[in-house]
Amino acid sequence: MDNVSVVSIFILSGINETANYRIAIFSLTLLYYCMILFFNISVIMIIILDQNLHEPMYILLCSFCFNGLYGTTGFYPKLLFDLFSSTYHISYEGCLLQAFVMYSFVCCELSILAVMAYDRYLAICRPLHYNSVMTKRRLAQLICFSWLTPLCIFSISIVLTSTLKLCGSNIPKLFCVNWLIVKLTCPDTDTVSSNILSYATIIIYVSHGLFTMWTYMHMIRTCVKSKDVKAKFLQTCVPHLVSLSSFLVIILFDLLYTRLGSTDLPQSIQNFIAIEFLLIPPLMNPLIYGFKLTKIRNRILGLVYVGKT
Repeated sequence: MDNVSVVSIFILSGINETANYRIAIFSLTLLYYCMILFFNISVIMIIILDQNLHEPMYILLCSFCFNGLYGTTGFYPKLLFDLFSSTYHISYEGCLLQAFVMYSFVCCELSILAVMAYDRYLAICRPLHYNSVMTKRRLAQLICFSWLTPLCIFSISIVLTSTLKLCGSNIPKLFCVNWLIVKLTCPDTDTVSSNILSYATIIIYVSHGLFTMWTYMHMIRTCVKSKDVKAKFLQTCVPHLVSLSSFLVIILFDLLYTRLGSTDLPQSIQNFIAIEFLLIPPLMNPLIYGFKLTKIRNRILGLVYVGKT
């Protein structure tokens, strides 16, 4: 189609609803983002600086918090800038980058949660083999897997999206989403490759979920047989289970609403649904792990008492 215009910018129309409350929303958003930065960086620094926390479980938690920083940094600074801008535009390249960060953040989260479940499975179901299996090399391989897999998948996805011919530029959200960019393609554009990759990604991360369910089935069965194991499960697995279940519920709700939800809802409610995964998990996760894991909690309390004296 020779008359297809070249899209150089996208319009994030979801932010239009915030025009009348710009200062209040900016202040609350800035405060919330600072809280996310503070709590996640605090947990990361405590783990890095304390030699006693250089264990697989805590190193994986460090990676988990770092992913929270990665995902929220792809959203909040741009939103804060847009709240004081008269036009809600994002460049074509910036939109693709933001879509890449959003999708890779979600899938990194799922991969890290799966790896954390494997670590807890070894610690609870195979404690005698834990140190021989979860070596430094194996830990490094698992962390690389949890990061490189989604980054590689969505690098390919974004490259494929960048080759599509677009016949629109309006994205009805506060941020760019790859699926909505693909929806803007012209009717005659071939999207088969993008669709195949999407289905392959779904299969990969459904298998992550099934693997995590398998580990928990074995852990629960082991807990029934031993009170000591049950105490260890409650101490170290409950935070992981809360993080996992809440994140899955939020993502599934967002996916169902994106695909099947009504557009008749007020834009403000649509915006809240769209950013739930950037609101709740990045702040909730460091708080849950910080209060529930004894070593981190004691370290935090020790710093508080030192500060008072």
